[in-house]
Amino acid sequence: MSGTLKAPKKDAPSRGGVERPVRADARRNVDALLEAAMAVFATSGVDAPVREIADKAGVGVGTLYRHFPQRSDLIVAVVRNEVDACADAASDIAARYEPGEALERWVQRYVDLLATKRGLAAALHSGDPAFKSLPDYFLERMRPVFQGLLDAAARSGDIRPDVDATELLLAIARLCVPDHHGGGAEQARRMVTLLVDGLRHGAPAAPPRPSRGRR
Repeated sequence: MSGTLKAPKKDAPSRGGVERPVRADARRNVDALLEAAMAVFATSGVDAPVREIADKAGVGVGTLYRHFPQRSDLIVAVVRNEVDACADAASDIAARYEPGEALERWVQRYVDLLATKRGLAAALHSGDPAFKSLPDYFLERMRPVFQGLLDAAARSGDIRPDVDATELLLAIARLCVPDHHGGGAEQARRMVTLLVDGLRHGAPAAPPRPSRGRR
């Protein structure tokens, strides 16, 4: 999964390696490559041909090599990009919905990240040295936003107050691993819904509160 793309290293990768300023056109190329890679990985897995990714991004293979000299560089950048998007979605969801519903909606967003991105979740736990930074990055980005949603739902009386974000993140991740019976994303969503429903057991009764409504 993390084999070399067999091209000379002309520049250090702009994502997944040491960050450095890039020109606007280079930034657009990186963004296009990340978007294309995510789409290709979702349908063909992380071992998909790099030419397919470059073609979908509308750039040459050389451009892909310049930014991501190794396949692992591209995978790391895509994982970080998707983790960032999922973590950043928490504040928007929390602003639009009551705490209990916000928690449910963000958890399903998290399930989408793990259950529908073929091979990306596996990279988090592959043991490959090329991906050794990913588990820590994942927890650093996900844990605080998830704990914030859990704390808000606990204060509102929607869930019990003794839920640990790290434990629940890992539990949900395990439920999103496909089984040998071929269980996929829909099965993962059903199982995670049951898990979240269980958080309501032992929740303290809360006084009625005015609805903020949905925007």
